[in-house]
Amino acid sequence: MFDRRVVLTLTIACAFAAPAAAAPVLGQPAPAFTAVGSNGKTRALSDFAGRTVVLEWTNDGCPYVQKHYNSAHMQGLQKQATAEGVVWLTVISSAPGFQGHKTGPQARQWKARVGAAPTDVILDPDGTVGRAYAAKTTPHMYVVDKAGKLVYMGGIDDRASADPASLNGAKNYVVAALADVKAGRPVAQPATRPYGCSVKYSSAD
Repeated sequence: MFDRRVVLTLTIACAFAAPAAAAPVLGQPAPAFTAVGSNGKTRALSDFAGRTVVLEWTNDGCPYVQKHYNSAHMQGLQKQATAEGVVWLTVISSAPGFQGHKTGPQARQWKARVGAAPTDVILDPDGTVGRAYAAKTTPHMYVVDKAGKLVYMGGIDDRASADPASLNGAKNYVVAALADVKAGRPVAQPATRPYGCSVKYSSAD
């Protein structure tokens, strides 16, 4: 027989539990955020109003991320996009003590070492930004259009492999989405399945 006091306690606890963050919705405003960049400067998504924004979740210890960086493929995408006026934000949501976590100086050192060329590296050690976007993997990619709406989310390409050879002939979904946005067309493939290592959020979350 159930103890009514236990049931009542559980009911009250559930009623006051913090609601889970809503998942981002394609075609709707991208989740707003404010976070600190690798240079210590506070960055907000609203800082880039009127510009196309790419969000890239990363973890330098992940083999899938290494495929794109060791081949200089990701750096090439960053340089191409930013040269065309796109804002590229690389987000690190690894918690302290977990693979891929970086302090500001460490993020700057990593950026210089691999020749990364994003607009900024966003530090998200408490996972606030990552959870707002429901980021699951590294890499996990998002494109926000000039109106601030989320128009793409998912994998970087159609080759879910850590083998650098898989880059040959791969269809890059981010490049395709940016081309559609630039041309004023709806993104042909607005959502795909992300692949990679799991984002290293705190085990307490």
